[in-house]
Amino acid sequence: MKEVKQRSTCPVSTSLDVLGDKWTLLIIRDLVFGGKSTYGQFLQSAEKIATNILADRLALLETHGMVTKVVASDKKSKFIYHLTEKGIDTVPILVALLLWGTRHGSTAIDPGLLNELQTEPDAAIARYQRLAREKTQVPFP
Repeated sequence: MKEVKQRSTCPVSTSLDVLGDKWTLLIIRDLVFGGKSTYGQFLQSAEKIATNILADRLALLETHGMVTKVVASDKKSKFIYHLTEKGIDTVPILVALLLWGTRHGSTAIDPGLLNELQTEPDAAIARYQRLAREKTQVPFP
C-alpha cells in the first residue's frame, strides 16, 4: 500500500486525512446502506458526484486500505468495490452521522432504517458490519 502523508499525529487529524471530505463518507455510505458496489452505481447517488472526483476518491479509499476492488466476472472493464475491515470499522461513524443529521437538519431517510438505528444502534452497527463482511465473500455474477 502506498504511504499517505499525515498532517499530524493527532487522532482527529489522522481520521480526517482519510475521511475528511464529504465524498469519501458518501461512497462508504453507499457501500454500507445503499447496496452499491460499482462505479456506475455510485454515479447514480442523489449528490451527483462528478466522475473525476469519484475516480479520485475510490483510488484514495483503495490506497488507504478502506476498499478493495475486483474485476467483475461478467465484464472485464467493470470493477466491484468492497469494504475492507478497516472500511467496515467506519460503520459506527456513519451511524453517528446519520443520527446527528436527522436530529439537526432537514433530511430524508428510510423510516425503517432510522427506527433501527435509533432503537438498537449497537445491533444495527453489528448487522451492517456483518452484511458488509458477507459481501466480500460472495462470488459475483
